Amino acid sequence: MSVRTRRRSDPELTFSDRELFDLGIAWTALSVAFALLLAPVHRGMASIGTFGLMVALSFITVGVAFLLHELAHKVVAIEHGQLAEFRADYQMLFLAVMGALVGFLFAAPGAVYHRGRITVRENAMIALAGPVTNHLLALMFFPLMIFPGLIGTIGQMGVWINLFLAAFNMIPFGPLDGKSVYNWHKGVFAIVFVPSVLLAGYVLLFVGLF
Repeated sequence: MSVRTRRRSDPELTFSDRELFDLGIAWTALSVAFALLLAPVHRGMASIGTFGLMVALSFITVGVAFLLHELAHKVVAIEHGQLAEFRADYQMLFLAVMGALVGFLFAAPGAVYHRGRITVRENAMIALAGPVTNHLLALMFFPLMIFPGLIGTIGQMGVWINLFLAAFNMIPFGPLDGKSVYNWHKGVFAIVFVPSVLLAGYVLLFVGLF
């Protein structure tokens, strides 16, 4: 998710201590939330061992999906002359964990804020970078799904989580990426959003994650 703010010239690809801290907190909270959703140990539907394994797998799959999603926003924003930095939304992270406890996930851990004068199209390109990156990552995880055991599980989780994040962030509401893309070009919005929803649903319902 990316949010536009003020302008600043001569941006560079750098990471402040605050940004790295926020990325780490968001990564951890989102990974735990996905693990609670997929292995609800608190409801007696998974063992402690299964939950621990799911936390570890979530750190890998959610970590790649989330971090590269946000990095894509940052890189494209910088290419458009912006100064960009990620900030975690601690209220949304709390909501993600609490929601996972009751069976749903609101995955809005924070946003890349970027400063500078920018066109509607350029802002849409920055927003689009995250979900498109998730689509590419889903393709990269896809070959792992043919393997049995742990590798296959990582593949299935990697595909579904990336498609889920792409679909969720493309919702045309509030600060989510989809609103910027929808306001710029409804056709491009549909091309990214609709396949994300359909494919994520297919993987979850007909392929599974275990």
